[in-house]
Amino acid sequence: MGHHRWRGAAALVVAALATVCVSSVAAAAPSGVVAAPSQTSKESVVADRAQALAEEMTVAEQASTVVMGHVAGTDPAALRAYMESGLGGFIIMGSNVPSSETELQALTAALTTDPSLPPLIAVDQEGGIVSRLKGDNFAASTSLKQLPVADTTTAFLARGSQVARAGINVNFGTVADYTADTGSFIYGRALGTNAASSGKRVAAATAAQEQFVASTLKHFPGHGAAPGDSHSAIPSTTMSLADWRESAAIPFADGIDAGASLLMYGHLAYSAVDPLPASLSATWHEIARDELGFTGVAVTDDLGMLLSSGDPAYADPVANGVAAVAAGNDLVLMIAGSDAQTASEMAAGIAAAVDGGTLPEERLEEAATRVLGLRLELSAATAQWTICADCEPVD
Repeated sequence: MGHHRWRGAAALVVAALATVCVSSVAAAAPSGVVAAPSQTSKESVVADRAQALAEEMTVAEQASTVVMGHVAGTDPAALRAYMESGLGGFIIMGSNVPSSETELQALTAALTTDPSLPPLIAVDQEGGIVSRLKGDNFAASTSLKQLPVADTTTAFLARGSQVARAGINVNFGTVADYTADTGSFIYGRALGTNAASSGKRVAAATAAQEQFVASTLKHFPGHGAAPGDSHSAIPSTTMSLADWRESAAIPFADGIDAGASLLMYGHLAYSAVDPLPASLSATWHEIARDELGFTGVAVTDDLGMLLSSGDPAYADPVANGVAAVAAGNDLVLMIAGSDAQTASEMAAGIAAAVDGGTLPEERLEEAATRVLGLRLELSAATAQWTICADCEPVD
């Protein structure tokens, strides 16, 4: 998968901010010395296993594994029942976060119906303006953009370990958009005000988190150049592809080079490249794969946001999900406007599109294989994270 998490007894990372320290707790290494498999061979084994699993699945099962669902509530039994349909993931929103971390750990544990293949459990934990988890008092974008890059590393070491401690394995937490416009809705969430400063901090945040969780770059290809808020419209820019390569592309390229596991596509249009929103654009998926070298899981931003745009072209959430997979997304996400049946309806619509010949079977299998590969990689994690009172910070 091209990722470089530190796992098992050999991994020891300590993040210190204020009085909080986080350390890895793992079983003692056995006596004797055994040569560890190379990173490349481990990735090859995971990729082969993911491919085999995808090939064994029915079309309906593949369709379910490329859908990340959501329902409100903090009842572990109810959430477990929701996941028994075979969905590939679940996103934790504020409505799912109970009062204590222990309760949250019980809730996230309940989401795993098959311990050998845990789902992707995600959260938007950027810190600061966008925070779902309680107790994240670590430095966030509002201050990090003015601080040395090392401060971003420190903050996201702590943030990533807090996410992992909760039993969450994916963080939609790294904003690779940038803007110098203080009036932009994304300004307060951005890690920099120009390509270079943003890129350095995005890379630092990515490398820090990938030691604990699968991190995500968002919102590709970049909100800063497209004015407007994609929660209620489809922002657009006439920026050329050549100009994009020299500006908005840079933080995403830096994050990809740092090992980001996921790339989130925004509902924004660079009309000179493709009039469609990037989330539904095959062109932008090709650019990320072919030009930036991204090999991980492509995920949509909340498809419910397309409904909120009011554009009649995007009034059917299931059709949006099918179009998103056809464009190149491996994982589709739907939160706004969804209910307990929405994710299953999305999966059924994707499967029906394959059966009807409007969505290539090979495209769905490719998407399922990538999602399964990340799920398998995360299931191999052996590190456990806990607060420790006597940890010494490392440089």
